[in-house]
Parts: sequence; structure tokens; C-alpha cells
Amino acid sequence: MIVDSLAYLGEAISGPSASAADLIDAMDGAGVDRAVVVPAKPRGYHLGPANDLLAEAVNDHPGRVTGLARVDPNLGDEACAELERALGELGLRGLFLHPWEETFRVSAPFVDAVVDVARSHSVPVVIAAGYPWLSEGLQVGDLARRFPEVRFIATNGGQINISGLGQTDVELTLAACPNVAVQTASVYREDFLENVVERFGADRLLFASAFPLLDMSLEILRAHWMHVDDAQRSAVLGGNAADLFAL
Repeated sequence: MIVDSLAYLGEAISGPSASAADLIDAMDGAGVDRAVVVPAKPRGYHLGPANDLLAEAVNDHPGRVTGLARVDPNLGDEACAELERALGELGLRGLFLHPWEETFRVSAPFVDAVVDVARSHSVPVVIAAGYPWLSEGLQVGDLARRFPEVRFIATNGGQINISGLGQTDVELTLAACPNVAVQTASVYREDFLENVVERFGADRLLFASAFPLLDMSLEILRAHWMHVDDAQRSAVLGGNAADLFAL
């Protein structure tokens, strides 16, 4: 089973938007069996209605689409209540945080409240990572060390530039935090992906496309082109996501 561990759904305030039909078409074209989806940043800024629309898409496409709740930790108790609702009433299976678009440091103490809700439900936390000052590799590690029992997945290979000290910071976080994994989307350096598998294990890497921001048919090639064995490739392409999101 091939699982895309990150795609965006909904009308986005900036960048491309995608409907559930757009996603299913992309999945069929790329040979992807299932996708883990999160709400795009909505034009109205309110994430509750965006979580509702996401849950509708999940219900309309059982077996193909699994949803994660998106909340803004800046809202404190309101964010915690929305996450409780989304994980309970809506049946979503994890937490998605976007420090850049919601504007917060992922390592800030107030973020702990929503992560603690995720911990209480035993669901993973996906972090839009690599954004300067807000979600760089060591900041993701800072949060992960406070919640060793929670599984964290960093988008963009944990960084955006894929070079220099940013790459080293991600490697330091992976070494220090066994509960952190990274996704393949936008990581153009195959040596970085292969190094994650070789040094830390295939279970620390997940295929993701970040559709519709990126092309799913191209992004899946990153996993196919890696110089790893078949069992490792299978884990990256779907086994790890199936385990983390209880597919």
C-alpha cells in the first residue's frame, strides 16, 4: 500500500486549492492508495469549519482519505477544545500544526497544551517544519523532547533549504529524538533521504507530496529513486504512515 502522508484540502487563502475530487484524481494518476490530508489555510482564517469540511471529505472517500485536525495554539483553550472535538466527534486521526501560517514558535511553552491533547488521544503530530525562527529542526526537537511518548512528523525533511547547518540541525534532532520522523516532500537531495534511512532507520522517513503545492507524480519519485532495499522503500512509501496513523 502506498500512502501519501501529507496533502492539503480546501480553498486556500494563498497558493493552489484542491477539492477531494482533485486529490483522488492525483492519487489515481500517481498510483497512491491512500492519503493523509490536512486543511489548507482557509480564506476565513477559522480552522473549525475547515476541519468540518475535511471530515466530510474523509467520510465521502472511506479507505482513500484519512484526516488530521488543524488548530492554532495561539488560541489556547479554544484550540484545545477544537482539537478534542475534531479527534472525537469528527473522527480525525492526528494533529497538524503550521507555525508559519498561524505564526507561532513550535517550541513555545503554550504549544504544549494542544500537544497534550494529542498525547491523551495517542495520535501523532505533524509539524510544518523548516520555517525560519518558527519551526527549524532544533525547535521541533525541543518540543519532541518534552513529549517523548508522542510521535512527531516534520514536513519538508525538517528543513526548507536542505543544506548547511539546517541539515545538520535536523540530523541532530533525529539522533536525539527517536520519536521524530521526517517527510520526503520537496527534499531534492536524495543523499539526505538515504542518509536518514541509513543512520536512523527506514521508519524515520515517510513519503509525502504536499499536494497541491507540489506535484504528487513527481514527489513519489523521490522514494522510488532512493538507493535503499525493497523493505526499506516499502516502509517509506506506506508502511510507516499506515502504522503512525492507524490505517
